[in-house]
Amino acid sequence: MKPEEVSIFPVGGKNDAFAKYFAGQSYLNMLTTEGVAIGNVTFEPGSRNNWHIHHAKSGGGQILLCTAGRGYYQEWGKDAQELHPGDVVVIPAGVKHWHGAAADSWFAHLAVEVPGEETATEWCEAVSDEAYIELR
Repeated sequence: MKPEEVSIFPVGGKNDAFAKYFAGQSYLNMLTTEGVAIGNVTFEPGSRNNWHIHHAKSGGGQILLCTAGRGYYQEWGKDAQELHPGDVVVIPAGVKHWHGAAADSWFAHLAVEVPGEETATEWCEAVSDEAYIELR
């Protein structure tokens, strides 16, 4: 499958600016940066981002709108949940988490950055291969 066949939204280029925070190849197309930032993030099979936290003094967080393929979302200390097109994940500010594709499927979601005061993303450790393999 070609990246452009994954989603109804344009896939965009390789996500090189954030590659150090991802295992495998991802693609990013910022659909808008005005008002509310919304990016179409596409993951090749097996690709996932590192654990990370969206910080904010108030407001903030992230919403994932799943649009294609099969993937996972996991909060620190909880079981991973499988994601499919149409699923919505609301991630409050301050919650350590990761998301990405299943090992055998492309995955795409719209990442909606919830407006807030003094927002910042803290990138943490990679999701271990051992933990990820258990999700199959």
